[in-house]
Amino acid sequence: MTIAASVPIARAQRNLAPLCIAAASFLLLLVSGDSLLRDPDTLWQIRVGQWILDHRAVPWTDLYSLTRRGEVWLSTSWLSQVLFASAYAHWGWTGPVVLTAAAIALAMALLLAFLQRHLDLPYALVFCLLAMTLAAPHLLARPHVLALPVMVAWTGALMAAADRGRAPSFLLLPLMALWANLHGGFVLGLALIGAIGVEALWRASASRRMVLAMQWAAFGLGALAASCCTPYGLDTLLGAARILSLGKSFSVIAEWRPADFSSFSPFAGALLGLLGLALTRGLTLSPPRVLLILGLTWMALAHVRSIETFGVLVPVVLAQPLSGWFKPASDTPRGLRLAPGAPAALVAVAIVLASATVTFAAHHAFEFSTVQTPVAAVDVLAERKAVRIFNSYGFGGYLIVRDVRPYVDGRSELYGEKFLMDYFAAEDGRDISGLLRILDENRIDATLLTIDSPAAQILNHIKGWKQVFADKIAVVHVRDDQDAVPSK
Repeated sequence: MTIAASVPIARAQRNLAPLCIAAASFLLLLVSGDSLLRDPDTLWQIRVGQWILDHRAVPWTDLYSLTRRGEVWLSTSWLSQVLFASAYAHWGWTGPVVLTAAAIALAMALLLAFLQRHLDLPYALVFCLLAMTLAAPHLLARPHVLALPVMVAWTGALMAAADRGRAPSFLLLPLMALWANLHGGFVLGLALIGAIGVEALWRASASRRMVLAMQWAAFGLGALAASCCTPYGLDTLLGAARILSLGKSFSVIAEWRPADFSSFSPFAGALLGLLGLALTRGLTLSPPRVLLILGLTWMALAHVRSIETFGVLVPVVLAQPLSGWFKPASDTPRGLRLAPGAPAALVAVAIVLASATVTFAAHHAFEFSTVQTPVAAVDVLAERKAVRIFNSYGFGGYLIVRDVRPYVDGRSELYGEKFLMDYFAAEDGRDISGLLRILDENRIDATLLTIDSPAAQILNHIKGWKQVFADKIAVVHVRDDQDAVPSK
């Protein structure tokens, strides 16, 4: 950061800084690549991608569940799943790790490039570091990460248009089409058109507002049409709507739960820092920009998975108002143009990163985390030929990979609010009669639950059920007419 503030080299640093931060982010994520493979949902995402590649089609109904087989299910992340499956098929777990690291690195480079339009490099780097810190818990080999650079590019381009008092270029619409095929979060991109469009109208002169409003409205309609450029067409919006209609069940799914402030966290620090800046420096924002920041803050408070969105997008929204706070370190033009030697540097860095990736992968075998994966327990279930299994939510993805139909898995939109609320009430021990009813009505012959599951402890005292296996990860119960297997 000290070097970046030096006047003589500010121009070169400004143009090459995004490339440098991309390279640094990629290498950091590469050497810690196993941490990207700790989410069980990665498993079923790859399995769905393999199915799409094998059948040259996208699924319209559920193919894997015990309780929802044949019901409508649209894979709104089909392109990400195909990319992960292809990478895994060719390079094993190295493929998803490299793909994920590259997407995150590109997102950080784009974020820095947009911030540099208004902020000097040291301050822009601080915001990038904050964004990476806030996003870190959710940086996993999953579709939302592949869509991250698209989200940054889309939001940055919309804010740039608003800052200039113009409507976005229709050349941005392919970004929306790409986003809609990568991840269901594209609905946020559609919502941002209205929010940022209001900011553009606020800044425009009264004589231009009507024309500008029509231009933004036309762009919004174009983006809506672009979001339907997927194998599902208009049903893409239906798939996204089903995710947003989960209601109360959001509160019982870990990544959809509200933010927890019982202990200090980077998110709490970011909120306090933002409040401190506003109080001490007299930050003044336009009402539309205030509402946009409040909306992003509410999303992060309501759902922990939205904290990364807060960390990435709030700096983009704040960059222009903050530009007058700090004395520029140089007269370097604030744009996204590269220096004359930048293309050559880009090629050189790409070659170096490719070589480093090949070398590191040759000496390090990436492994999917088995810390929370019930490998031994499922082996026991396979030996017993158990078919109808009641499982903990986090085990569903692994069961799909083992060709066992789960009672429930991470595709929450498939199961719906009522099903999930009944399930979690039973699994959490809050509805014992509901648990017994689920086991009987679904003719469950075995359960696969986390070792600390209240339902597992309840079954230890329920006549007709007995524990046959337990380790540090999972516990298995079966109907008591089956023989026991020693616990490990």
